Amino acid sequence: MILFGETTPMPTPSMTVDPNSVTPGFAGFAMIVLIVAAVVLLIWDMNRRIRRVRYREEVRQELDAEEAALREQIDGDDDRR
Repeated sequence: MILFGETTPMPTPSMTVDPNSVTPGFAGFAMIVLIVAAVVLLIWDMNRRIRRVRYREEVRQELDAEEAALREQIDGDDDRR
């Protein structure tokens, strides 16, 4: 039981690599810029496509409303005869 009561010494980690030499450098910066540019272009394209779909739906609704009004007008003229 004495073995479980003893504490084992914990080694302290030491830096073996210079933190200044382990950087992404220009290549990492360039890749991040390319990824950001691609994401911005994808978001811009997505917004454009969503806007186009919304406009098409608005035009369809307007055309349906005009067609319904025309039918009501024609049906109203037929009832008068």
